[in-house]
Amino acid sequence: MKFFGTLNPFRKLAGDTAIYGMSSIIGRFLNWWLVPYYSFIFAPEVYGVVTNLYAMVSFFLVLLAYGMETSFFRYASKSDDPEKVYSTSLISLFFTSTAFILLAATFKNEIASFIRYPEHPEYILWFAIILGVDVFSNIPFARLRLNNRPVKFAVLKIVNISFNIGFNLFFLSLCPDLIEKNPDSVVRHIYSPEIGVGYVFISNLLASLITLVLLLPEIFRVSFQFDKKLLRQMLSYGFPILIVGLAGMVNQNIDKVLIPFLIPEDQNPMYQVGVYGANYKLAVLMNMFIQAFRYAFEPFFFSRGESKEDPQVYATVMKYFVIFGLVIFLGMVLYIDIFKIIISAKYHEGLKVVPIILMANLFFGVYFTLSLWYKLKDLTRYGAYMALIGAAITLVLNFLLIPVLGYMGSAIAIFTCFFVMMILSYFWGQKFYPVPYNLKRMGTYFVVAVVIFAISLFTSSQQEIIKYSVHTILLLMFAYLVYKLEKRQLKRLFKGNN
Repeated sequence: MKFFGTLNPFRKLAGDTAIYGMSSIIGRFLNWWLVPYYSFIFAPEVYGVVTNLYAMVSFFLVLLAYGMETSFFRYASKSDDPEKVYSTSLISLFFTSTAFILLAATFKNEIASFIRYPEHPEYILWFAIILGVDVFSNIPFARLRLNNRPVKFAVLKIVNISFNIGFNLFFLSLCPDLIEKNPDSVVRHIYSPEIGVGYVFISNLLASLITLVLLLPEIFRVSFQFDKKLLRQMLSYGFPILIVGLAGMVNQNIDKVLIPFLIPEDQNPMYQVGVYGANYKLAVLMNMFIQAFRYAFEPFFFSRGESKEDPQVYATVMKYFVIFGLVIFLGMVLYIDIFKIIISAKYHEGLKVVPIILMANLFFGVYFTLSLWYKLKDLTRYGAYMALIGAAITLVLNFLLIPVLGYMGSAIAIFTCFFVMMILSYFWGQKFYPVPYNLKRMGTYFVVAVVIFAISLFTSSQQEIIKYSVHTILLLMFAYLVYKLEKRQLKRLFKGNN
């Protein structure tokens, strides 16, 4: 197989994934520590407010972006004038984001009442600004990725997260401590205990504004041009991506919106949202891996030509994506009793959803990797079809299962949704862009991982030294299996020709 002799595509993808991955893993890992931090500061029903509002906001984040980031990648990589594509994208998002902020500011009271937070219309304004700024900032960040500047991208992302964490610690820990020790402290002029959980949102707002300021050199390092014809083409290309994104948010976040509506008040729905949201976040390792891979993989395959070697390249990438994803899955579920100590015991009742969410997220990562065919062939409508089917499954199962099983029903819905989407993408993809995926090998890895997880359940009541010894042996057995089956190909991939 000729492509093994040219290591460059794999080295480039591996290298970019490492850089993006470090920023994503370090940044998101730092940001993730806010979850255990919140769990010890807020009761589950209070943290439920954070989970519920951010779930709602995720829909507007996609709506306001209207597929422009992916459209920018597609048209900038093909255009003789990528700066025009960049400028057109920026101008379009600037005006739509500004209009959204003004609209939200005008009707913040009505919106707050509609979403059942009538006493906090200020939340609406804060989130509107966060959304507008973050959506607008996506294009400068995308340009950094397209121009192969992962280091600056990584630094800015980590700076954003660092400020967010810093402001959280300042408002939620330092200020209350200073006020308690000295009620007349100058801090009282910038801190009010009544705002409470609102400081989570204020911290996000301040971090987003600082990041925008840091991006200004990238924003103004271009001669502004606006091409209406180009914009129409980009909007046409991006519209199915918008549908995919909105449906994706249904799949990932609608449960956190629906739980308060589908569970009676006497069962404390916000408590359930909080417990579910905190344990959902425990799947962060899988999410970080997928996000890092996506940052590198999307520009990687857009930048490649129509080489006859591409299908085999993509098949190889998929196999190793599955392997790494399953290692993360096993590492989490085999040592869940260690991971659980970092969140308050008030949330431990929700640990049962973690394995389900981890595997569901892996299915989503496989789906994303499979779905390169509809982007390469400009058949983005198929992405919309699959996302809409997934959204329909999610909605139906959430409405059926949440009233009966609570948040466990939500986890089952997500698992089912991403599994079906993965299967659909494979079969449609083989029709339009055949890729020789090694299904037998990947299926073997999935089956072995699930069997190992099932075996581990029988040791849950054993003494810790016995339990962890068995679990470690099981994990090493999986690693040895991978080594035996993959060692020849790995040697060919990384032995070397530049």
